[in-house]
Amino acid sequence: MITGFSLAGTYLITGGTRGIGRAISIEFARAGAHVIANYLRNQKAASDLKSLAESENLRFDLCRADLTTVEGVQKAAAAVEVAGSPPSGLVHCAAIGVHRSVTELSARHLDWTMALNVGSFFELVKLLLPKLGPGSSIVALSSPGASRAVPEYAVVGASKGALESLARHLAVEFAPRGIRTNIVAPGAIATDAWNAIPGGKLKLAEAAKRSPLGRLITPEEVAQAVRFLCSSSASAINGQTLVVDGGAGIAAWC
Repeated sequence: MITGFSLAGTYLITGGTRGIGRAISIEFARAGAHVIANYLRNQKAASDLKSLAESENLRFDLCRADLTTVEGVQKAAAAVEVAGSPPSGLVHCAAIGVHRSVTELSARHLDWTMALNVGSFFELVKLLLPKLGPGSSIVALSSPGASRAVPEYAVVGASKGALESLARHLAVEFAPRGIRTNIVAPGAIATDAWNAIPGGKLKLAEAAKRSPLGRLITPEEVAQAVRFLCSSSASAINGQTLVVDGGAGIAAWC
């Protein structure tokens, strides 16, 4: 765990009970933040994370809310406001998508993906903004598909590209308020999300071989990067995309 990058106040982590979101929730709580971890369906994963937090006496709460609905977004924002410590930021990890070729996709698939991956982030930011003071931080989790064409990733990649563009606009608009907005783009990580991708296990194995590190990166490594961006040590970093992929994206053989 990185030392020296302490956090304070309350952070809402969307999609905060599984995969990368889970790692970020733990990292932030251990760094001193009061974490509100949002989730929707997997009650066991949420309960397991809550038990872990309680065993370490961490400041941690769960918020079950469907962020594709107005009511769900309002519920998540309200959970931050009543947490007992001032809101300090938002980390948007929640994401969905349909992994098919473009000819098999419909406008409904696009709308559904955009609603959570981009729309909920937009609405949460607007609701939380009046409560966020100087020193607060917003981070959006993206992916390589935001800037590169990935097979059967069109609607997800489009949503991540839109998310990155939105985050950059927020970074410029909110900077005078002392609020920073950044993007973290992880490389391949062995999470449950790959189960929905055709040939996911094979693609993960190939990604590990191509990486200069000779392995996949871990959720914990991404969480440490996000923690850094939200800490005062990153006070001059705003509107940037931090790629956490072990160098895979710059290696010629990738």
